[in-house]
Amino acid sequence: MNNKVPFGSWKSPITADLIVSGAVGLSQPTIDGPDIYWLELRPSEGGRQVIVKRDDRGHLSDINPQPFNARTRVHEYGGGDYLVTNGKVYFPNFADQRLYKQVAGEAPQPLTPVANMRYAEAIMDSERDRIICVREDHTEPGREAVNTLVALNANLNDDCGQVLVSGNDFYSTPRLSPDGTQLVWLTWNHPNMPWNGTQLWRAQIEVDGSLSAATLIAGGKDESIFQPQWSPDGLLYFISDRSGWWNLYRVFAGRVAAVTNLTVEMGVPQWVFGLSCYAFASPQEIVCVYYVRGMARLAIVNTGTLKVDQVDVPYTDLGFVRAAAGQAVFRAGSPTTAPAIVRFDLRSRKFQTLRSSNNLNLDPGYLSTPEAIEFPTSDGLTAHGFYYPPQNRDYGAPDNELPPLLVKSHGGPTSAAATALSLNIQYWTSRGIAVLDVNYGGSTGYGREYRERLHGKWGVLDVDDCANGAKYLVARGDVDPDRLMITGGSAGGYTTLCALTFRDTFKAGASHYGVSDAEALTRETHKFESRYLDNLFGPYPERRDVYHERSPINFTEQLSCPVIFFQGLEDRVVPPNQAELMVEALKQKGVPVAYVAFPGEQHGFRQAQNIKRSLEGELYFYSRVFGFELADRVEPLEISNL
Repeated sequence: MNNKVPFGSWKSPITADLIVSGAVGLSQPTIDGPDIYWLELRPSEGGRQVIVKRDDRGHLSDINPQPFNARTRVHEYGGGDYLVTNGKVYFPNFADQRLYKQVAGEAPQPLTPVANMRYAEAIMDSERDRIICVREDHTEPGREAVNTLVALNANLNDDCGQVLVSGNDFYSTPRLSPDGTQLVWLTWNHPNMPWNGTQLWRAQIEVDGSLSAATLIAGGKDESIFQPQWSPDGLLYFISDRSGWWNLYRVFAGRVAAVTNLTVEMGVPQWVFGLSCYAFASPQEIVCVYYVRGMARLAIVNTGTLKVDQVDVPYTDLGFVRAAAGQAVFRAGSPTTAPAIVRFDLRSRKFQTLRSSNNLNLDPGYLSTPEAIEFPTSDGLTAHGFYYPPQNRDYGAPDNELPPLLVKSHGGPTSAAATALSLNIQYWTSRGIAVLDVNYGGSTGYGREYRERLHGKWGVLDVDDCANGAKYLVARGDVDPDRLMITGGSAGGYTTLCALTFRDTFKAGASHYGVSDAEALTRETHKFESRYLDNLFGPYPERRDVYHERSPINFTEQLSCPVIFFQGLEDRVVPPNQAELMVEALKQKGVPVAYVAFPGEQHGFRQAQNIKRSLEGELYFYSRVFGFELADRVEPLEISNL
């Protein structure tokens, strides 16, 4: 029989200590002969990223030793952090951003000199014994970084590489044909982001390694090309959203032809390098992931018949697909299973978990399963989200009490709420606090038209969708209208601050490294996002009025509910002054406000003690604001004006 205890005061086994102890982030699996590799982000090691190898006997070993951290800073967000070929591993070290080579049993050796250069998404050109990769040049202080494709000697610590392609603002995804004679790549220019418009180019490789006869294959400012890939028999494939949905295409007999024509998303926004939604298990078999209304599915595409064979999987979140003969590996998770590196046998159709992001065996009675909801929003449109009701097998609430609701606004804003088990969400629901994870207009997974809803409307449409999602649950009788909260990080933090400033739906909120001054952001942020706001607000400074009107920092007199801010002091994407100016303004106004700053953290928290502090600190803040008792002791934090 459940104990009758007020919502928010339930005792939960899902503690902040449990979440950070032994938990790892998993990404970027790859196959190298009989071995499988992946990348682990370890909060317990200060956020260090470690390349892990699993051999054919199932033995796991770390590749890069302490203190090496396999993480690039190209585009600040990184990705494409390592290359493995025939047992040799190449990776950039976070501290110095030099590219290193590592052979089994030996210490990492630098391939590039000490210079203000960054490298990402390396591939091996075996015939010429060189590495081709994206390079970002930061050698001229005060000027925008220069991005190129370069070739580096795979063995010598000689220089920073031979430039192969230059002249555009951004490059990604270099891919070498199986016979080594052709190179393809993606490129785009300001103000486009890669999910707005990219170009796919192909060139011949000359005897001296240079490129010639570069030809535009597909793409433009209004077509997003993603993940060009050569088939084992030498055909060029890629994903394009020219139909309004990211679908698979190939170049056949000199012409671009559709491989799939589905109203699903087979691509994702290229926020980081190294993303992969499909891979070749053979010339005839493509293992691919696609998204339907925010939920992932797995399929095998026959390249001859073009038949799409859906695979029955126990997962709803899939990514980082790699394949080889008879097998595929990817990251996968579901509402009841944490993200894991999973091997898929194409013949038996069986799945094998190689590494879970945590090894907890939680009783399902403590886990809330999301409900996919659609709800009416502004302009007669419909928006999407995942609703998690409170769930704890040991507790129920007093009669006639409705739970508080925490609305989560994801980052990006061109990103999406995932459905893999998130202990960060279960932390709230197991304590009696409902959660709504909103895929507001602009989110990925619902087609290009849905993604483009946010053009010119950031800070308005996303805010409306979050507020209307909360109102929808109130109208259904699921949550307490007087205890609505909103939280978000980065772009989600901006949506949070706009919702708290320009709407009266929410009674409290939390900004994790969120934007408060859009004008300052466009002036101060890094190259990758420096023109992003042209699409979301309008060109700057021509539409400076819009930037001013949608910056919460300029309208603190309209904000009258409590807010807590969490901020990394080394954040280059959203500098600390974005939070600090807002905090000071709220203090002066007399609004309850708290500020938690983390030295050594950048954009997103990677260190275990800081992840714990941000979780517990936010819960403590809400408990003080709404007056519910916590079941466990949490370290207090200073709240001004409360």
